[in-house]
Amino acid sequence: MKKSLALAAVVLLCTACAPAANSTPAPATSAVATASAPVSLSAGSGPQAPNGTVPATIGINWDQASKDAAVDIAQKAMADFARPGLEDKQWANDLARWLTPQATADYSAVDPANVPATKVTGPAALRVDEANGYGVLAAVPTDAGTYTLQLLRTGREAPWKVNRLTPPTP
Repeated sequence: MKKSLALAAVVLLCTACAPAANSTPAPATSAVATASAPVSLSAGSGPQAPNGTVPATIGINWDQASKDAAVDIAQKAMADFARPGLEDKQWANDLARWLTPQATADYSAVDPANVPATKVTGPAALRVDEANGYGVLAAVPTDAGTYTLQLLRTGREAPWKVNRLTPPTP
């Protein structure tokens, strides 16, 4: 009985000290959002950049040297990738020199024995977006089909690095 009284006293004490719930609903407001600056909804509706200028980081003009360098790296990377008989560590280390840091991490867990290609069978062909000098796709034919390599660079003088090797679709 003493425990019941003590428990009831604690509950009453806590209830008395607790703030009352606010059951009053918040007043309804009718706020209308207003734009703080003119908004351009799509590329076709006007300039997207401040003052209608394209930021300097948007593009690098393509030249033949850039294209040649991308083809060279794509072919070298694919040649190192298409060696399924190589020991895991050697395969990953050889391939890493052509890869972006993210791709190096991604492909470090690949077992080269699972790579179906064993050799490059022709020259790489680029799919160039003239408005984007920072990235390009290269189609590289192998004995297992044509792989698509995504190459990236951080500037005109920066080396091309492979970010992804996509196997042929069956």
